[in-house]
Amino acid sequence: MTRRSRTTALAALLACALSLPLLGAVPASAGQDVPTASRAVRAPSSAAEPELPAPSGPHPVGRRTLHLVDRSRADPWVPAVGYRELMVSVSYPARPAGGAPAAYMTTEEARLLLEARGLGGVVPAETVAGTRTHARVSVPPAPGRFPLVLLSPGFGMPRATLTSLADDLASRGHVVATVDHAYESVGTEFPGGRVLPCVACDEVEPGPGYAKVVPGRAADLSFVIDELTGPGGAGAALSRVIDARRVGIAGHSIGGAAAAATMAADRRVRAGANLDGDFFVRPGAGLGGRPFLMIGAEATHRPDSTGTDWSEAWDRLHGWKRWLTFAGAGHFSFTDFPWLGDQLGLPDPAVPLSGERSWALTRDYVTAFFDRHLRGLPRPVLDGPTSSRPEAVFHRP
Repeated sequence: MTRRSRTTALAALLACALSLPLLGAVPASAGQDVPTASRAVRAPSSAAEPELPAPSGPHPVGRRTLHLVDRSRADPWVPAVGYRELMVSVSYPARPAGGAPAAYMTTEEARLLLEARGLGGVVPAETVAGTRTHARVSVPPAPGRFPLVLLSPGFGMPRATLTSLADDLASRGHVVATVDHAYESVGTEFPGGRVLPCVACDEVEPGPGYAKVVPGRAADLSFVIDELTGPGGAGAALSRVIDARRVGIAGHSIGGAAAAATMAADRRVRAGANLDGDFFVRPGAGLGGRPFLMIGAEATHRPDSTGTDWSEAWDRLHGWKRWLTFAGAGHFSFTDFPWLGDQLGLPDPAVPLSGERSWALTRDYVTAFFDRHLRGLPRPVLDGPTSSRPEAVFHRP
């Protein structure tokens, strides 16, 4: 595939990202190219800044941003750099305090994301960057020691896409590290105003080629655990409130594949979840019997769906496991985007599940999973269908 065709494929993939709730799009399996809609773009109905959903737990949420550098390995996409660097947003249970509201993303990151999918000048970058969050910058952590959950975003997507999930988990008593993998996002701003492009987007062939991304992400996530739980790491200031014996990981799209791969390589991870992503790399040795959750869109991740490797992965999971699909969901229903689309007055008619409902279902099942397996709390919602959540279908193939 030529550089031009890969760029075209990336543009098609990104059309399902921030714009998924802004334009109609045809849902597709994670990791596949997704065609954009041919309909005209309409302007947002309101110029007001959108706001993320309020966290559901009892804790206020704090936020710290870390720049982590792993000098033990070269960057897999730009080896000449000589090291691997990451940007990480850490959300945590906080004491009631003041503090400035945490930013959603920088204006430049928002501009690049919008331009990459053809929305430059349609949705102002300042509007997306100014999305109001419910976390406060660098406020003191709440007393106690909490489980650590890592989140990895979809291919080409910035870590901000999982902000609502991160902050909700933090409000429920978890420390949450959301990771931007260098050169794998359409634009991530690093200290000094450096914005790293998505080199991987030009290097990776769509489809099976995504397997090249997974090992590097697994190494990234293990390094983040080192830095947040070790006494000398860049996250040492938070290590005192993290219980290193209780670590979980989840990811959207290829981030879900990275979650499984990290568990296979790192015994410190006790539980993992894949949100609508194919695995690409086989889960090793059944993940040692550790619990794993698979949640996907009904259209693409039912047991009878074609073009997905979930059935094979399911057979290789030997511990506690669940396979759920949400009726009416799209690939990005598990991220902030449908909620933001509704906030902007631009819902996607091709995805029947509303942004509010997408968020409620994702929150209920993902937080229940980590509450159960990292905090030891009973969460009956994971035991089977409920009348209050008819969209969620449990599969036992």
